[in-house]
Amino acid sequence: MLRIVGIVVLVFVVAVAGVLAYAATKPDDFRVQRSIAIKAPPEKIMAVVGDLKGWTAWSPYEKKDPGMKRAYAGAPAGKGAIYEWDGNKDVGHGRMEILESTPSKVVIKLDFITPFEAHNTAEFTAAPRGDSTNVTWAMYGPSPYMAKVMQTVMNMDKMIGTDFEAGLASLKTVAEK
Repeated sequence: MLRIVGIVVLVFVVAVAGVLAYAATKPDDFRVQRSIAIKAPPEKIMAVVGDLKGWTAWSPYEKKDPGMKRAYAGAPAGKGAIYEWDGNKDVGHGRMEILESTPSKVVIKLDFITPFEAHNTAEFTAAPRGDSTNVTWAMYGPSPYMAKVMQTVMNMDKMIGTDFEAGLASLKTVAEK
């Protein structure tokens, strides 16, 4: 019996070591992005994105906790606009600040406090394509070792990408009105 327990423990230790070693081979940063064609001019779309108070109309994260606490500071929209949220386990607690806002791009400093600390960048770009605008929503940042370990069991691109797809579809509906 003791021998079987020893073998089970050894297999467990080897498996954990394998996962940790595999995690070390993951990239030091990540990028998730999705795109959609919207029948509206870039400046109209980026004005919607640059108005953080208006995100309740299209952001998929707003729908995950409609009762979350929200606070706004800084500029009313565009560069310098700040949005802080504190919500349930699905949205956590964090802060966004618009660093750049032009008719073709909005760059946001995105700081998550809970359920895990992370400091990333969100970027929206708009490129005219005929009678539409190709809008891309991207998020990128560093992947510390613990994030790499988490990525061995969860697909961050699929998890966040699904939210981006839903958000872009809602943004399309709002911007095309």
